[in-house]
Amino acid sequence: MKVVPIVVAAAAVGCQIVYPLVSGSTRDTVTVAVVALLALASILHAALNRGVVWATILVVVTAGTGFASELVGTATGIPFGEYFYAQDRLGPSLFEVPVVVPLAWTAGFYPIWCAVTFVVGRLDATQARATALRIAAVAVGMVGWDLYLDPQMVTDGQWTWTAGSVGLPGVPSIPLTNYLGWLLVATLMAAVMELLDRAVGRPRPSDDAVPIGLFLWTWLGSALAHAVFLDGPELRYSAVYGFVVMGVVGIPLLWNARLSRNTRHASLTTPAD
Repeated sequence: MKVVPIVVAAAAVGCQIVYPLVSGSTRDTVTVAVVALLALASILHAALNRGVVWATILVVVTAGTGFASELVGTATGIPFGEYFYAQDRLGPSLFEVPVVVPLAWTAGFYPIWCAVTFVVGRLDATQARATALRIAAVAVGMVGWDLYLDPQMVTDGQWTWTAGSVGLPGVPSIPLTNYLGWLLVATLMAAVMELLDRAVGRPRPSDDAVPIGLFLWTWLGSALAHAVFLDGPELRYSAVYGFVVMGVVGIPLLWNARLSRNTRHASLTTPAD
């Protein structure tokens, strides 16, 4: 069973590699497949490594909160700004929000949560400080992920902002309020997940290679895709923005992984007394 999340994650990566090579309705189908497979890989890994209860909580908190925020957002413009989804492109919709969209919150959240957990777990910090760091880092990581996601999907016409608010330099089609909204919603998700995670005993998985691998693939692969393989002038800027902001988690992750590897190597090569 442990191999199943690996297979599903590999299929998701394969679909992402195909994405720049297709267009039209085929690209729409690939987009849905990417989201569904990434979410499934996250849910399966969480269930196998953290338990079914924990995985259920993950889905309720991320997909549930994400769907609620999208409903409020499309109806009122709060907290992301005024926007709307293209209909009949990403599958069926509920109240004009494609039903696959809430799964994207799960697909983005879990790899970031696992990457942050790895980094924070190696800090000499009190429980209160570790909790605050985890919540803040997950929220920032989610904003970084969205700095890839939204420009790519707007360029592809999947959703559109209607208000003329100020955006980031080079990405004028997405208002700054969107990123503030993401920071707010992601902070709420991370805080609730932190509380519930602690309530169910904070299970410690032996292997988070799959979600951490997905995090690294998203961080580095998206930067490369936006810079080289995908068309759209805004994507050249989002390649930089996403790389820098996700790097707030990614760089400490790589540094700590290197330290952990060196420590293990030293312990294996030190002769016994």
